[in-house]
Amino acid sequence: MNKYKIDTDKMKPRYIYTYACHETERELCLLELKCLFGQQPVHSSMLSSHLRLEPGISPFIHLRLDIIIEADTLEELCEAASMLQLEEGKTFKVLCLKEGDNEADYDERREIERRIGARIQGQAQMKTPDVILGVIRVGERWLMGICEYSDRSWQERRQKPQNYSTGLPVLVARALVNLAATDLTASKGKSDSLKLLDPCCGMGNVMIEALSMGKDIRGCDINPLAVRGARVNLRHFGYEEDLVKLGDMNMLTGNYDAAILDMPYNLCSVLPADEQKKMLRSLRRLAARAVIVSTEPMATLLSESGWTVMEQCRIYKTGMSREIWICK
Repeated sequence: MNKYKIDTDKMKPRYIYTYACHETERELCLLELKCLFGQQPVHSSMLSSHLRLEPGISPFIHLRLDIIIEADTLEELCEAASMLQLEEGKTFKVLCLKEGDNEADYDERREIERRIGARIQGQAQMKTPDVILGVIRVGERWLMGICEYSDRSWQERRQKPQNYSTGLPVLVARALVNLAATDLTASKGKSDSLKLLDPCCGMGNVMIEALSMGKDIRGCDINPLAVRGARVNLRHFGYEEDLVKLGDMNMLTGNYDAAILDMPYNLCSVLPADEQKKMLRSLRRLAARAVIVSTEPMATLLSESGWTVMEQCRIYKTGMSREIWICK
């Protein structure tokens, strides 16, 4: 019996996702991946799943590998590669990934690429190939698949016309949207049918990332300067500026599938507990699910406001840290 297979079973495809994060954001990265895939990653740099997601959905995912071959040994992988039928005229490149359980150094990975590439029928192209075939070792198995790289265009939104020095980074804002919407997307079927709310939107960082991901989101802020800045930013990236309103979240009405609340804070003063509780109770009235961010401990206030904490994590920045709670 063959010890390798070319995967043509479309009923149960397999995908490998490689990811990376800074240590200060590792808790957020792992929680976001858990929400997206329904499982905690067991490897420090990759995740295996039968779910096919666009790699650009997460700011931490580098690429998705669509597996087409699995083998017990490298030689068997080379043999299976010789049977590949690339589309006529398509050029290829073999890339041995450093993620996974492959302990090969740089020179050894290049040799693996040469060995496999020499067995593939077709024209190799190192600079601009039509297809990149990724190779990775997971446990004792060798896998090969087609690389789909993440869309990193969100990085261009790091620079905005208006921003706070303590505003949420684009990477964090994007991850928060996934924490808020992923479970709901699974239950409702379409992400664009979800109604999201950012009731203290500041300069609109979370709103802009949600909109870039095709989400329906509305925002408001009690600070006229913040609303003005958010509108400038929305307009700069091609979104309707009337998506954000001036107002107190405690006076808002309506029903939303989920909300993302970055609790107001000031490095020189603290929002009184009764005001925080009032905001959290208003949020409970507006949405059945929320992702709440704060620089202060919130467990007691969340419980007293009617929220149940489902998950939590922490992110760090020089001089401060933020707690993140997923609540229902």
